[in-house]
Amino acid sequence: MKLASERGAGFQAPVPPSLEAVLARLESLSLRPEFAVQREVALARALRPYLQSGAGGIVAPLVQETELAELTLLCDFYPEDGQLTLIEQLRDIITEHIPNEERVWLDPLKHSYMDLLEPTLSTKLSDALSLRSLGDGAMFVLPGGEVAKTVAPGQVLMTRVIAVPGGQEAGRAVWAGCGIVLSSADAGAVLEITAEWRREMEMNSGSFALGEWQEFAKRYGYMLLWAFAQLRVDALVDAVAHIRFRTPDGQPYLYAVALYDHHEYRLFADRLSEMEELRSGQPAGSAASRGPADGVPPTLTWVQREAAGPAETTVARLTLTSSQLIVECDGPERLDRIKHRLAASLGFSLHFRGETLAPPARQLSVGELMSDESLALVVTPDEDRALLNQFLEKAYLEWSDQPHRSLGGQTPRHAAATAEMRGAVGVLIDEMARCDPGLLRTGRAAFNYNRLRAHVGLDEVPG
Repeated sequence: MKLASERGAGFQAPVPPSLEAVLARLESLSLRPEFAVQREVALARALRPYLQSGAGGIVAPLVQETELAELTLLCDFYPEDGQLTLIEQLRDIITEHIPNEERVWLDPLKHSYMDLLEPTLSTKLSDALSLRSLGDGAMFVLPGGEVAKTVAPGQVLMTRVIAVPGGQEAGRAVWAGCGIVLSSADAGAVLEITAEWRREMEMNSGSFALGEWQEFAKRYGYMLLWAFAQLRVDALVDAVAHIRFRTPDGQPYLYAVALYDHHEYRLFADRLSEMEELRSGQPAGSAASRGPADGVPPTLTWVQREAAGPAETTVARLTLTSSQLIVECDGPERLDRIKHRLAASLGFSLHFRGETLAPPARQLSVGELMSDESLALVVTPDEDRALLNQFLEKAYLEWSDQPHRSLGGQTPRHAAATAEMRGAVGVLIDEMARCDPGLLRTGRAAFNYNRLRAHVGLDEVPG
């Protein structure tokens, strides 16, 4: 199983009718108005990683996680307002008849706990499954059936089993209804994470007596769910981190973009030309390749390339205009390295205006998340233009109210209000339009520069 996947991780197992009836009665008690707050407290505790850490915005809990959390509410939770546990409440009910075949399950439920169970032996007929606890080595014998057919050698089940009334000595038990299938490595990680939290609790409390495994699992079994949730989130983050975004022609998509203002064109041109990892690379056919306009220095570009099989691909591009430096990279890590390189070489000559690091939002399929290969997702020109537009709109509209060295320290909006500076503001905006990143990528501008002209009080230019 791939932990990043939201499916295929769990199993369902049949529950004896009499036990199922008891669980239904406990569930009904937990839904009573006087118990509503305590129910909320118990479920919030068991599913805390999804509720408090923001993980719920990345991946939703499995159905089996939610069901196991509900079982901790029914079997393990001690109300914080002084009420009896749900099992004690059901045991004390005298207003309705509860058959004895149901009542006999109350004590086994009270002593049940979450565990990590490793299959050790299955009969050829799959009518029984022998399981060993990774926590303390306790042995259980459960009905095999579909579960025995589902579990492969080396896998581990995170679940809750209920001892058969009167059969505790033989280790006979039944399924509580559901569980999660883990690889041996993932189960070991869950156990180690939980053990580390247990050690921290003991050190913080100054007491090293949280009891044996069964006592600990009864009180804090929900921590196994926490550890599993942490593994799932980490796995999903890892899967997303290794996505390779591509343009329609198979080249790396440069979605990490940083924008700088500057006022030392010649210094920047010289320093960038001296960087060994960069090569001069004028984009063919672009407006930038046609040289200066209205006395403005020519736009220059540098690219960083990496080997990709027999060919090379562009993984970063730097575009230098008379007043701006645009840095485009294939990911945040590379952009961060280039930013540090620029800061070391150009220092306070750089004036950071903003950056965007978010790739296009995608709904990944289960198959994509479960793939052993790094994902390669194609970004369409329309997606590219929408992302650039969102970034440039924020950066350029804020630019209009920032002091600019080329305008004598005035903001573009204030400079455009004076007759002697209006032309200079227009020249800067015209250069931005000629060097729009969208033109370099797809031949279409990503931003409507007439919006910027109107924002500072200049007349629009016919498109």
